[in-house]
Amino acid sequence: MRIWLSESERRPDPEPVVTDDRTAVVVGLVLWVLALGGLLLFVGALVDSGRVWWLWTCLVGIGLGLVVLVYIHLRRRPRD
Repeated sequence: MRIWLSESERRPDPEPVVTDDRTAVVVGLVLWVLALGGLLLFVGALVDSGRVWWLWTCLVGIGLGLVVLVYIHLRRRPRD
C-alpha cells in the first residue's frame, strides 16, 4: 500500500450524499419526549432514589434537539 499518490493516479472525489437530517433529529426528539413522559409517571420514585438527573438528561436532550433542528433549518435556507 502506497501512502502518496500523484494527482494523475488519484480517483475523483465522490459526490456528497444528499440526506434529510431533519428526519433523524425529529425521531431523536420524539424518543426524548417519550422518555421524559415515561419518567414523569415515576417522578416520586426518582426523587426518592436520587435519580432526578434522569429528568434533566431528557430535558437537555430535547433542548439540544431543538437547537439542532433550528440550525438545520437555517442552514437549508437559500442564501440571497
